[in-house]
Amino acid sequence: MGVETKYSKGNPAKVLIVDDQALYREGLREIMGHWHEFEVVGEAADGWSALSFCRKRRPNLVIMDNMMPMMSGIEAAKRILAECSRVAIVMLTVAADEEDLLNAFDCGVRGFILKETPSRQLRIHLQEVVNGDAVVSASIMRGMVSNISSKRIGLSRTEQDSPSIQMDSEDCEIMKLVAQGLSNEAIGAELYISSGLVKKRLRTIMEKLGLVNRVQVAVYAVRHGIV
Repeated sequence: MGVETKYSKGNPAKVLIVDDQALYREGLREIMGHWHEFEVVGEAADGWSALSFCRKRRPNLVIMDNMMPMMSGIEAAKRILAECSRVAIVMLTVAADEEDLLNAFDCGVRGFILKETPSRQLRIHLQEVVNGDAVVSASIMRGMVSNISSKRIGLSRTEQDSPSIQMDSEDCEIMKLVAQGLSNEAIGAELYISSGLVKKRLRTIMEKLGLVNRVQVAVYAVRHGIV
């Protein structure tokens, strides 16, 4: 599930916004200024500037555009996490690319969210990230799942063609909901259990299957007939 972000629960999470479009940065900063649980402490227009800022200021959360000049968001995320492993990174994108999604989570990114996401839902996703969860926009996850049968993507860091490990019905239900793009909180509401229990059981599922993130769980579920 990745390294959990550590910050004082009584203080807002310190946020760096990274986007090459000044208007988008300014707009997001204005919106987040009304969210008491976050404090925007900086902006950056490219990956190099973001890396320099993280080295000096160590924010709790980096919200970063996936497509930027000079250095892609994923490459910037790799460099930042190599030096600042406790920073949580959320990628913003205008379009879903399955390979980018998988690469992002493989390098330790905690979220992959469409830029068109309504501000209320974005706030919820960011809250989940700073609390240690991983999030993917539901439409991105569903799109990836629907393409698996025709594109050879997914469990490249695991044994793609290994036999399916026997899973109990409750584990399978959690995996199905992950593949639908539901967050831990939404899965908990669906199954009438706490989000904390969902997180614990999902971690157990990943350990059992040798997976490292919820994206791989979704791919596994489809490839092995669970979904």
